[in-house]
Amino acid sequence: MAVDRQRYHPVYAGMATTIFEKMSGLSRELGAINLGQGFPDDQGPPELIAAASRALAERSNQYPPMVGVPELRDAIAAFYARRQGLSLSREQVIITSGATEAVAAALLALVQPGDEVIVFEPAYDAYAPMIRRCGATPVFVRLAPPDWRYEQEAIARAITARTRVLILNDPLNPTGSVASDTELAMLADICVRHDLVAICDEVWEQVRFDGQPHRSLLTYPGMGDRTLKIGSAGKIFGVTGWKIGWMCAAPEMAGMAARAHQFLTFTTPPALQYAVAEGLTDDTLIDSRTAGWAASRQQLNDGLVQAGFAVLPGVATWFTCIDLAASRLALDDVTFADRAIHEAGVASIPVSTLFDDGSPSSIVRLCHCKSPEMIDTAVARLAAFRVANGS
Repeated sequence: MAVDRQRYHPVYAGMATTIFEKMSGLSRELGAINLGQGFPDDQGPPELIAAASRALAERSNQYPPMVGVPELRDAIAAFYARRQGLSLSREQVIITSGATEAVAAALLALVQPGDEVIVFEPAYDAYAPMIRRCGATPVFVRLAPPDWRYEQEAIARAITARTRVLILNDPLNPTGSVASDTELAMLADICVRHDLVAICDEVWEQVRFDGQPHRSLLTYPGMGDRTLKIGSAGKIFGVTGWKIGWMCAAPEMAGMAARAHQFLTFTTPPALQYAVAEGLTDDTLIDSRTAGWAASRQQLNDGLVQAGFAVLPGVATWFTCIDLAASRLALDDVTFADRAIHEAGVASIPVSTLFDDGSPSSIVRLCHCKSPEMIDTAVARLAAFRVANGS
């Protein structure tokens, strides 16, 4: 059915359904194994579920404070002090209904019509439409496979007098790559020299498998007052449906972001906030989740390599990327994803859909935070598909 484009906002009138929802919908319809959209196939930590149940029964079920319950704001500040050496006050932490809402609130607070925002590709597909809805323009800087490094010259070429904000997703979804200290220092220097604000989407900060602690751009010289850091309980604990996120920034910037947040979702379910506050005090629980995902990542990567797929390097997130051309498959990523879900019963994400111009077109993302049995079955199906379609 044709859409009356004059009736609706142009950002949405011409927009397709997100690739993640599309592939998950097909998985449900076809009974396929969903290695597309990123979520674990378990219920989440029992300790966290029990804490939420207690809070539902024993704590308030009415509107909590707009900026979040004090217990969670304090727990986040303590978590970052303990794990990353950050010094944050309660006033610098704002609770949101998931990290995507935090990105929206940050952009609404920081970006004005006519501004330009630097976005590194491949990028989470929510960034560009949010920027455009603010009346601003996303300016894309492409990272190149297989290592996805940040190149100073490419970034410098993208900056103009209208550039106001840089969005950094580190660790990076979909690639699983992590910015080096040298790259972070370079990005900080660029922000300071050009008076840019950095929106740092750091939801994967605890899902790292390189043995290194996460370091936020917030910690680099000159970045304390020009960085808004975003985190996610869904990614730390593997409870994506809870939609508990947060923003951390200097008090003035946090206050402005909170004003935007108050007219997006206003507040977030209190029982889940209390449960996350408990969970963030438990380093053993947090580390056990990461260790479990490290094992599932290794299992998927090993199985893919044994099946003849070329696995790209990556040290973080719930995702592994494969290069179809290097795997001797003469299919573009969109065709592979469509045929694999229909013919092999495995859902994946074509990475070209996370580039503004749809290229490169030979890389596919697979989610590894699944059960051993599900991974084994998915690998066997993909191996058979490759044999049937490889050169």
